[in-house]
Amino acid sequence: MKRRCRRTWNKSLETFDKIIDETIQALEELKRSGATHVEVSRQTLAELGRFSSVHPGRRSASSAETAATTPPDGAAELARIETRAKACVLCRELSRCRHSVVFGTGNPRAELLFVGEAPGADEDAQGEPFVGRAGQLLTKILQAMGCRREDVYISNVLKCRPPQNRTPLPDEVANCLPYLLSQIELIRPKVIVALGATAVRALLDVQLGITKMRGHWYTFRDIPIMPTFHPAYLLRNPAAKREVWEDMKAVLEKLGRKPPSKKRPQS
Repeated sequence: MKRRCRRTWNKSLETFDKIIDETIQALEELKRSGATHVEVSRQTLAELGRFSSVHPGRRSASSAETAATTPPDGAAELARIETRAKACVLCRELSRCRHSVVFGTGNPRAELLFVGEAPGADEDAQGEPFVGRAGQLLTKILQAMGCRREDVYISNVLKCRPPQNRTPLPDEVANCLPYLLSQIELIRPKVIVALGATAVRALLDVQLGITKMRGHWYTFRDIPIMPTFHPAYLLRNPAAKREVWEDMKAVLEKLGRKPPSKKRPQS
């Protein structure tokens, strides 16, 4: 019975995959022909959201089954899901005002995953997470840890920039979270660093402030997670860099590493 259910489920996934791929191809043809908007009914959006909320990739059912069926080429699967994210219109306001879908960047087999809140103006323009002033500070933090950006994986809870960089709405987080969960399942990092309150709340489903949670270890799907301040917060409050550096040293210790020197990242 279980095998029959699994075959039925896999067949449904393959059918959904085909529909999504054909839809993406049709949208790309419309874009090349000059179309900038496509009207989609609320019922269609609801149906897409119902299925994609289970998983935006081809994996679902249980985490054990996911681990057993994940292909060895995680980069290819991440690219496949990114293609779908770029066609996502579940958040109507965000999909209409975005310039880019900022999916994520870095090593698809990274031991360390950084998760932020959402893209800003620079990220929306360039299509890559953490490339503005906050991103430059994150790069310095990585360098102080003895890491390069290409060694880790960097993403956000939201893949589209909220207007005026406002805080993501609960529905927007709910719509976009499956993409982040897919990234986590495919990358399988040894440690996650949650940058800021939005990332912490999305992953841990808590309402505590980041000040109380930072510096303490939590667990997300058997993965250790360290909450800490977002680099954008550090730009406004440089004194908090000391606390973030303590958090990063704890992260390195969890990974069995040591920082290359005692220097803290500077602004």
